[in-house]
Amino acid sequence: MSRFNPDFWEVTVSRETWRRFSTEDHLYYESPGEAESRRRLAERAAAVWPEIRRLMEEALTSRQREVVDLYFLQGLNQRQIAERLGISQQSVSEHLYGKVRSGRAVGGALRKLRRACAKRGVRWE
Repeated sequence: MSRFNPDFWEVTVSRETWRRFSTEDHLYYESPGEAESRRRLAERAAAVWPEIRRLMEEALTSRQREVVDLYFLQGLNQRQIAERLGISQQSVSEHLYGKVRSGRAVGGALRKLRRACAKRGVRWE
């Protein structure tokens, strides 16, 4: 038995009708300021990416590089990475963020990368 749910109505709209909507009416509207901000961020990312790649090669273990690549560049979640690599989700999290041992944060690819970036003067912001 299906239930009535007005949040999931589908309405067919012709292309001509769709064109009459302003860009602000579209589901994923991006203001000119937001678009400019996204463009500047993309330019900055492109500028620092080669150095980040070098730092990843120097500072991270091969497993950390693999997990960082799968998580941040390929967009897999921790569970998917764990299944692909045959390890636990907790291990994936520790490869990325480290863990607390005797009250101290240790390990973690992101912590290593931040430290390496600071040493080289690579700033993201």
